[in-house]
Amino acid sequence: MPSLLIVDDLISIHEMLEAVIQPTGYKTAFATDGEKGLARYKAEKYDLVLADIDMKPMDGITLLKQLKVYDPTVVVIIMTAYASTESAVQALKFGAFEYLQKPFKVDELMQALKRGLEFRRTVLERATLGTAPAVQAGDFEARLPGPSAKTKRLIAQLKKLATAQTPVLISGETGSGHLVAAELLHAAGSPAGGPFVVIDCRLSSLEALRAGLLGPQGAGGTWVQQAKGGTLFLQHLQSLHKDAQAEMISVLRHNAHTFRLVCSTEEDLEKLAEEGGFNEELFYRVAALPVHLPPLRERPEDIPVLLKEIAAKVSNAQFDAKMVEFDGDAQAALLAYPWPGNLFEFTQVVARLIASTETRVITVAQLPVYVRDLKDWPTLAQYLALQEKDYLTRALQACVGDKARAAKVLGVDVKRLG
Repeated sequence: MPSLLIVDDLISIHEMLEAVIQPTGYKTAFATDGEKGLARYKAEKYDLVLADIDMKPMDGITLLKQLKVYDPTVVVIIMTAYASTESAVQALKFGAFEYLQKPFKVDELMQALKRGLEFRRTVLERATLGTAPAVQAGDFEARLPGPSAKTKRLIAQLKKLATAQTPVLISGETGSGHLVAAELLHAAGSPAGGPFVVIDCRLSSLEALRAGLLGPQGAGGTWVQQAKGGTLFLQHLQSLHKDAQAEMISVLRHNAHTFRLVCSTEEDLEKLAEEGGFNEELFYRVAALPVHLPPLRERPEDIPVLLKEIAAKVSNAQFDAKMVEFDGDAQAALLAYPWPGNLFEFTQVVARLIASTETRVITVAQLPVYVRDLKDWPTLAQYLALQEKDYLTRALQACVGDKARAAKVLGVDVKRLG
């Protein structure tokens, strides 16, 4: 029998909810404020928590935060008056599974409890299963090679989130590896053979989204049905049609417990939501577990390893591409160039060089002009404002060995380069 803890400071609410819920097969318990609710959950544990947002001395938001610290798997449904909807949306930011606006219908309440219970069961099942056999030890390192501290931290974070059912939002610049990260999360966290459905929000028209993603009355379309038991990956979420964003909330309300949701964005989605450019409630529903991919220019230590990895996958008509090397000056230029297209751009440039070279050693002269010559870097002045001074200094010195010239090209005082 599933257990439900109801936290509300009104006894009349307790009585009403008990009369409605207990006959449906739930074991109910009650608390009259957040502090008592927290103590009771710690003492007895429950499958679900249904909490009012407006209580004293501890309100529903504070209770939610405390519960999530104590038990990250807890499923909390927030009850709120219509006037405090904004606070309820904020509750999603802190991990609420759902919110209900008072006065709510009995069917609406029971459906929310049903979805929450199914979500809870899925979370516990995946926690018991652990990492799926589809991902072997070292697979994360093989797909994300490099010795840098930032790459190691990224791998550790992805491994930690692999079996979580909660939505993951992958952020990072264009070309920094969103798809690879999503594939690893899917392979490690879904049952073997589970579907991996990828939707590119930039390319999907509103008509296609309505048919494939949203479905009738936001109940979920064919793509959502295909993703059940696996992962739904929404690429470039910032480009999701504005008219589809509100309907997507309904899709997640009805179906989020049936698949793993992973989204990616190249923009600061939280800022976009704050400025009205993206649905705020949808943002908090998809961004429960954020993962940021570091740009390649912030992890130059990975470049020598990446060169070998790419060479091992590329063919050269004249000789074994694995034997191709880059001389010191060429490597210095590759380390110095800021790679605005990140790993995607780097892979394309290096693979083309290795596949087409007629010598086993690639020199700086063979690199594209815009990579090897500082004055031809198209967006370096922009990077100056964004990057840490010590990295930029190393990059400029590695490339030209002349701070004075670098400062002149950049149009800045040489003192800014240290």
